[in-house]
Amino acid sequence: VILRNIIENPGWYTQYTPYQAEIAQGRLEALLNFQTVVSDLTGLPLAGASLLDEATAAAEAMFMAHAIAGGEKTTFLVDPACHPQTIGVVKTRAVALGWTVVEKPAESWNAGTLEGVFGVLVQYPATNGAARDFAGAIAAAKAAGAVVTAACDLLALTLLTPPGEWGADIAVGSAQRFGVPMGFGGPHAGFI
Repeated sequence: VILRNIIENPGWYTQYTPYQAEIAQGRLEALLNFQTVVSDLTGLPLAGASLLDEATAAAEAMFMAHAIAGGEKTTFLVDPACHPQTIGVVKTRAVALGWTVVEKPAESWNAGTLEGVFGVLVQYPATNGAARDFAGAIAAAKAAGAVVTAACDLLALTLLTPPGEWGADIAVGSAQRFGVPMGFGGPHAGFI
């Protein structure tokens, strides 16, 4: 019944009215509901749903981190346990601005390794599935004035501690398994 009367009904997706209020209103409501769920799962106050994939969202988070951190810092630290495609996109996008992306395990982040760093990126859970405790690394990053981005899996966040609770400023990810590519934002973000 739903397939025949909603999905296969061209009245819902053709231009039978110039405004198409029915489809526009439904899409807005679906996005609001999705953003509310993302905000709850990440433990962050703001969320959005507008980017194509996690890697692109991570690169946008890097730009946001630089804008938030301000100053002359030009280094972005990435934990090597992030997805390889995410690391690749972040590195590619940084080149154009003359920024340096350094892969360094989060467990080794300290005042010395964070000098000149405007932001950091961790994967939660890691690309190998490990759910790591980033408390020490995040504390060191915050002390150095770096903005913390966590690349997350929404389904895993139904069981894991939300990144907002352990200090992440921005969360990004992909809801591809739910059929919805997206990024999500944090306390400094309008959205990623």
